Amino acid sequence: MFNSHDFFMKRFSAHLKDMSRYLRYIFNGHIAFAMLFFIAAIAYYYQQWLSTLPENFPTAWIMGGVLGIVVTYSPVRTLLKEPDLVFLIPAEHQMGAYFRNSLIYSFVIQLYIVAIVMAAFGPLYATSFENRGNYLVIIVVVLIFKLWNLIANWWILKIREKNIRVIDQVARLLLNISVFYFLINGNMILASITTILFTIVFLYNFSLSRKQAGVNWELLLEKDIHRLQSFYRFANMFTDVPHLKNKIKSRQWLVSMIERNIPFERKSTYDYLYRISFIRGGDYLSMYIRLIIIGGVFIYFLPNIWIKIIFAILFLYMTIFQLMTLYQHHRTIMWLDLYPVEVEMRRKALLKWIIELAIVQTVLYAIVFLLAQAYLGFLITLVGGLLFTFGFTNGFVKRKLV
Repeated sequence: MFNSHDFFMKRFSAHLKDMSRYLRYIFNGHIAFAMLFFIAAIAYYYQQWLSTLPENFPTAWIMGGVLGIVVTYSPVRTLLKEPDLVFLIPAEHQMGAYFRNSLIYSFVIQLYIVAIVMAAFGPLYATSFENRGNYLVIIVVVLIFKLWNLIANWWILKIREKNIRVIDQVARLLLNISVFYFLINGNMILASITTILFTIVFLYNFSLSRKQAGVNWELLLEKDIHRLQSFYRFANMFTDVPHLKNKIKSRQWLVSMIERNIPFERKSTYDYLYRISFIRGGDYLSMYIRLIIIGGVFIYFLPNIWIKIIFAILFLYMTIFQLMTLYQHHRTIMWLDLYPVEVEMRRKALLKWIIELAIVQTVLYAIVFLLAQAYLGFLITLVGGLLFTFGFTNGFVKRKLV
């Protein structure tokens, strides 16, 4: 007899094994060091900033908005796979334990986001509202609303009409933000009223779900595959992910700009391949742009010039380290082995491209120092960034490209 609880536990065990394998690569020594430095630096300057927090700072609006988003975004991880559309639909009436376990897993796995956000907002709340009630009460309310939103999200996933699901999510988002804004501001009457309104929406979702014929299997599978592929794309920046389905994006205007500068010669075969792969394949281009923007923001707003320089080199290191995965991007394509081009040319082409991208990033960070009127930082970052780029690429990266 089919036991959906046992089936979920087997699926869950395989899922944990898969995730843990990639998480070991993501949180390796390099990334762990970078994260430790980030957390230490941010915590230090956060504490410094809190000591000069203005009295009219909109703490309630910021906390209410962020907490509203955190509790509203409550996806359900069902761990479904494509063959389930064939083999599990006939057993839908026996899947109650499976989906109940999915909801429990989804709630527990999202608690780390709640923990991080509440830990980050704790000092801000204590500084802004010294005589206000216990912060623990807000944490409990956040957990309750997180659970309610997860259940409401599960019910609304049975609805086939996308517009209804969007309207429901927007309505719950606005109500969640309002509840936490009033709660943090100490207005318990309005917080109670908005909670009652949320309860009405919550019960309406339940009534809508009861009218549906069954589970929306295609939507559940689509969302689960989308989230899993997002994780694989992130993990692919650190190691090879054979399960990844790479999305090819046109970006024709950018490709044409790059093509004009690549000579049509045999020795430029891999120059063309890696440049086009960077632009069109995977998330390399978006990752590169994100790191430049985030690093630039840190450099501009951090007050200490030496910390600015360290952050510039650190983000440069992270970019080079993650661009190394381009070397394995085409590992499953046999045509590369048939190219009449030496393997050494392949390695040199990628090293050249990584150096060029790192130089652009270094120059942009140096410009940020100019905008911040930190002229010594401009000089040190420009020279130090170039030296680091050439040294790290021709040393560590070159040894790893085998």
